[in-house]
Amino acid sequence: MTKPFELHEVTVDGAVLRYVDVGQGDPLVLLHGWPESHAAWRHQIGPLSRSARVIAPDWQGWGASARDLRLSCDYDTEVDRIGRMFDALNLDRVDLACHDYGGFLGLGFVQRYPERVRRFAILNSRAHRTFTTPYYQLFGLISALARRPLLRPILTARTIRIVHRLGLAQFVRNGSFDTERLDAYLDFLDTREGRRWYAHFWAGYSVRVRPELAAGLGAVRCPTSVIWGDQDPAIPFRYAEDLAAAIPAADLVRIHGGHFIMEQRPADVTAALQAWLRRPAVITRNAAHHTESRLR
Repeated sequence: MTKPFELHEVTVDGAVLRYVDVGQGDPLVLLHGWPESHAAWRHQIGPLSRSARVIAPDWQGWGASARDLRLSCDYDTEVDRIGRMFDALNLDRVDLACHDYGGFLGLGFVQRYPERVRRFAILNSRAHRTFTTPYYQLFGLISALARRPLLRPILTARTIRIVHRLGLAQFVRNGSFDTERLDAYLDFLDTREGRRWYAHFWAGYSVRVRPELAAGLGAVRCPTSVIWGDQDPAIPFRYAEDLAAAIPAADLVRIHGGHFIMEQRPADVTAALQAWLRRPAVITRNAAHHTESRLR
């Protein structure tokens, strides 16, 4: 069991955001996905903190951060909230590594605010596309239920935790996390406040493609690493290949594993991130390259 990290707190958009802050050096922000917390990076934080100041937030509404229903969860607000978090933490320019929902937001952020991102890494995220058809339909249905007051009680019922535990049990079986870690991710659904937040989040979330993200890939000029578990049925490896082909300074790391790749294959992900951080932060026009490495 990885020892828990101390959590600090700061106020962002009027709500408490809690975060890990360890190590010294250039700031490295690790942004988790759904339904996780900073603990998604628990295997990487220690090793990476030996050469960087690692900041791993519980994104607003998740983990130990506040679930404030006044916070908007629409895409544009969430992307800009990353910048407001940086401001609250007095961070000017960072290395930014993001997974899943965090990667979806992070891609938008690096396109809007390139001057604030020194290097960018993205792991198993819908990013510039959306989910494969079965998951698109599932998440689209959840979002539609959340937007309809008469149907929203389906998402705020106590049974929603059981549904999620069953759905995520496959990641216990493949070794991404144990039952204790899964319970920790889903504990917020045990409370009425947590279930209300859950519905609130999905009411603001959209599964539709945002075409500006694909259109802007060529403008991402910072050193980028696309790190992907290639057994992800919701977000397949071809999405990673798209990103690596379109982002001028991208390399591609293929890891044999599923969606929660930094939990399932922690050593491989840590090594990939360490290699990414060794890349020069300033690139020239001739430095852009596309390479693929495979970790199996």
